[in-house]
Amino acid sequence: MINKKPAIFLDRDGTIIEEVNYLSRPEQVYLLPGVGEVLNTFSKIGYLLVVVTNQSGLARGYFSEDDLKKIHDKIANLLKQKNAKIDAFYHCPHHIEGVRPEYKISCNCRKPSPGMWYQAAQDLGIDLENSWTIGDKLIDLQAGDAAGTKVLMVETGYGWEERLKLQAGWISVPDMVAALNYIVRYRNENL
Repeated sequence: MINKKPAIFLDRDGTIIEEVNYLSRPEQVYLLPGVGEVLNTFSKIGYLLVVVTNQSGLARGYFSEDDLKKIHDKIANLLKQKNAKIDAFYHCPHHIEGVRPEYKISCNCRKPSPGMWYQAAQDLGIDLENSWTIGDKLIDLQAGDAAGTKVLMVETGYGWEERLKLQAGWISVPDMVAALNYIVRYRNENL
């Protein structure tokens, strides 16, 4: 594909929605402050928006694929109210310690592996080199870095503690609003 587009790869829990341990029901979903407006702006300036999320709760039997679809539909509906939309959701259902045999495997899609990034790049024609990964955990940044994107940690969710583990050259910002400002500034300085 000749005209590849840049993307913002987004972790889900603690990055765009409130962190809930093993989120399993749509009524547990709350957008973090400013997220809708930030994602709307990212779309307007030419980025695809891709959620990449580990969901070992599937392997552990805590919820079903149908439950997960309802959660992602709720996120999409909340974002639609803010004139924003996710272009694609990718999730890894696997965990080697799972109880559901079909998901009890070692895979290349579970973060910190970059499998979801590669799949999205293939499916959506994404230019990984000019893309960003935003997350609240080190594994988010490790996966994004392995896929060839630039990385940025938000200090929401687990980010406040995880920022202490950042490797040299990686930075953290307080929230998604600050992430947008950082990426726009970076883009303007590197055009």
